[in-house]
Amino acid sequence: MEIEDIKKLIAKGEKIDVEFKKATKEINRDVYDSVCAFTNRDGGDIFLGVGDDRSIIGVDASSVDKMLKNFTTAINSGDKISPPLFIIPKVVKIDGKIVIHIHVPKGSQVCRHAGKIFDRNYEGDIDITNNSEMVFKLYQKRQSDFFVNKVFPHLDFSALDAGVIDKARHMTSYENNIAHPWRSMTDEELLRSAGLILHDSETNKEGLTLAAILLFGKDSTIMSVLPQYKTDAICRVYNLDRYDDRDVVATNLIDSYSRLMAFGKKHLNDIFVLDGILRVSARDHILREMISNTLAHRDYSSALSAQFVIERDKMYTVNSNLANGHGILDPKTFKPFSKNPPIAKVFREILLADELGSGMRNSYKYAKLYSGGEPQFSEEDVFTLTVPLTERANPLVNDPVGDTVVTDEFSLITREKKPETREKTREKNSKTGEKTVQTREKIISIIKDNPSVTTTELAQTLGLSDKGVEWQLKQLKESSMIRRVGPDKGGHWEIVK
Repeated sequence: MEIEDIKKLIAKGEKIDVEFKKATKEINRDVYDSVCAFTNRDGGDIFLGVGDDRSIIGVDASSVDKMLKNFTTAINSGDKISPPLFIIPKVVKIDGKIVIHIHVPKGSQVCRHAGKIFDRNYEGDIDITNNSEMVFKLYQKRQSDFFVNKVFPHLDFSALDAGVIDKARHMTSYENNIAHPWRSMTDEELLRSAGLILHDSETNKEGLTLAAILLFGKDSTIMSVLPQYKTDAICRVYNLDRYDDRDVVATNLIDSYSRLMAFGKKHLNDIFVLDGILRVSARDHILREMISNTLAHRDYSSALSAQFVIERDKMYTVNSNLANGHGILDPKTFKPFSKNPPIAKVFREILLADELGSGMRNSYKYAKLYSGGEPQFSEEDVFTLTVPLTERANPLVNDPVGDTVVTDEFSLITREKKPETREKTREKNSKTGEKTVQTREKIISIIKDNPSVTTTELAQTLGLSDKGVEWQLKQLKESSMIRRVGPDKGGHWEIVK
């Protein structure tokens, strides 16, 4: 790495793969914690002689040789760093001061420092030795096999739902008027061709994989092998304390997809959109990418419940993830990485997903058509896909007359809303809107009596959460009805109109 590149890196400050240490005369213990954390995560760069504020302090010239020797000896000692690492620090001069640059590559094995396991996040180095789930995930990331390939030799075909397998069989496509091979296969042949029956090296027996159970298992079977599995679908537009609607989905992945699609269609308008000269359902395309992504690529070993949430200005999915990078993904540099290949393969065969990597391109395309904004993909231990929404998209906010909805997730047939359905929706929105107006009037009244009232005090008086009050205050400020004078602490509110 050139000096100019190092300067640019230091100028950006500390982050998940960059750490600064003052360390002017000796190597402190926390340097080895960072080395361990970096090699366990995705690698990174450590700079000795640099302050947390990015200032170049410099390493004492007379101590450089001793520090380099001690560092090299320590990381090659199995007693201190296990397994030993081969890292060569480099000495560079920046603004006339000595800085030691340690580049730590990503390790192929889980590393320990003094018997402890460290991982890395944006807050710094964290000791995860006693966190069994985080340690398990760390080891899992370094295994060549996938968690969903776990074999259950004691389960037979009675653990699966034959009706769901048949449904998947008929969801496959025809190509050049030739039926998909799965259409003529038996259930066992279909599962074998999809890699859902594997050999278990421990028991020396064949069996159904976890992927097979997730895709086609009976609900009771799924709960017996993976009790934490579910997807929580939530619509939260007006009732910010809880939700406006909710569906806890804990069934096979094929039916989960259908239920989550139905939930999204129920709460999102199918805005009239043209792709060139063709009318397309941008809503359905976006929902397809979001839902297939969270079902096919989540980390099923985690106890974290996945979520599909629709809010006033955005919708998003959240799921546990075996991260293959960190931060906001850039579509120009993104490299697709299959998290659960057997599940992704079945989704592609039954047309619930396309080739690996196409989901991001489709999401950008249809999000712009639908709301004019861009989706955001955040790759961390928890993966988040966020799509912005406009008021036109949300029927709880705005229920357009004569809007069209798709009646079946596998077709583009549209129909107009029934008049009675529109009327019920409007009636519900009217009541919710009246309640919102009353709440805001109460807030203004309270502010008139006590301009220094706090968010917590408002929440206690109104019976809302702090977050709910913050949202109401934001709307009042954006409507130029109130304004904040002074800082959050010590300031006060003023009524504008």
